[in-house]
Amino acid sequence: MNNINTLQDRIATRDAGIAVIGLGYVGLPLVLAAHDAGFSVVGFDTDPGKIMDLKAGHSYIRHIPEESISELADSDRFGATTDSARLADADIILICVPTPLTANREPDMRYVEVTTRTIADVLRPGQLVILESTTYPGTTDGMMKPILEESGLVCGRDFLLAYSPEREDPGNAQYGTQQIPKVVGGEGDAARDAACAFYEAATTGGTVPVSDTRTAEAVKLMENIFRSVNIALVNELKVVYSEMGIDIWEVIDAAKSKPFGYMPFYPGPGLGGHCIPIDPFYLTWKAREYEVTTRFIELAGEINTAMPGRVVARLAEELDRRFAKGLNGAEIVLIGMAYKKNVDDIRESPALKLMTLLEERGAMVSFHDPYVQVIQTGREHAALSGRESLPWDTVLAGGHDAALIVTDHDDLDYAALVAASPLVVDTRNATHLVSEGQEKIAPA
Repeated sequence: MNNINTLQDRIATRDAGIAVIGLGYVGLPLVLAAHDAGFSVVGFDTDPGKIMDLKAGHSYIRHIPEESISELADSDRFGATTDSARLADADIILICVPTPLTANREPDMRYVEVTTRTIADVLRPGQLVILESTTYPGTTDGMMKPILEESGLVCGRDFLLAYSPEREDPGNAQYGTQQIPKVVGGEGDAARDAACAFYEAATTGGTVPVSDTRTAEAVKLMENIFRSVNIALVNELKVVYSEMGIDIWEVIDAAKSKPFGYMPFYPGPGLGGHCIPIDPFYLTWKAREYEVTTRFIELAGEINTAMPGRVVARLAEELDRRFAKGLNGAEIVLIGMAYKKNVDDIRESPALKLMTLLEERGAMVSFHDPYVQVIQTGREHAALSGRESLPWDTVLAGGHDAALIVTDHDDLDYAALVAASPLVVDTRNATHLVSEGQEKIAPA
């Protein structure tokens, strides 16, 4: 039977077996990193479709090359399964499951809890369990540890428990799973050191050990709260400067020339992605337990949440001013459904909210996105599921009243879009290099 005292030795020799739970944007790159480093890896997911795709060598995440998954499928060091019993065979279990918010902006921890109970059912001495999902400080020691100890095993003596926040940036060509430093906190030094040993073996970005799991949990929240607050600030400045007749994009370009003391953030139609719109409210919720009000976080959330409504109002204003036409009955094509450029990820994308708001106003809305062929949503915006992207040629054939640029994908011909559209409302400054038809373009 494996012993936690020898785990680091097995990591060093690549004899430690790895299991990754949750094979999405975080888990699948982690599978690839561990496998490429020489470990035997089992990927676990409750979605049988993902398991079938992996066994067939098919990548269901656009920025992960098909050939990488094909090589994985052919390897005798990889298996994909929906059978949780196989978790017992692993020495290290990594949890990469969703941590969304409820409708009341409170943490929805059911995926972490269910996963932890699944592990507890098969937990054996010598295993290291690492949570990577973003969460509030106190999740690992306050929720996971007691559940795992229901197995009769004792944390720190029989098994190890650690937290290392995922820091994925889908589509980032410079920094992927293997290059990003890993912040690591453990329930005790042995857990932290073992987790650091694994990440140092599986990745090249190095590790950043911290004192405990709560500190590591707080690090990820700080990173995303920093982005949320600064994006809210620039979104607010965009509204103010627009009223003054000042181009916010020109202001940012000039400001970022300063070699110190300034970091550029950019306005947009709202916040998207799994992390930044959600993670700050994990701390807001937890802070209430300590009778602390997180005013900056909540204000940033209000500003960012209001942006889709501002964009719709701007579009309506331009249609009325230019063509004496309202949104009711107007044909609007959204350019981009992904939450950021050059990826196929629509999680929390402001495009979903924009489409919903426009249709509530009576507009007929279609979209084009070279990375998103079909909209697939969860509980939110379920009515939009199944909508298909218009071919680019159809967009350029015209017939719409306005094009609304939501996502500034690099491989689109914005000059052709402007030429084909009576009105282009640009939320991303994607048309700044278009020379002809500038009179058709309205910033938003």
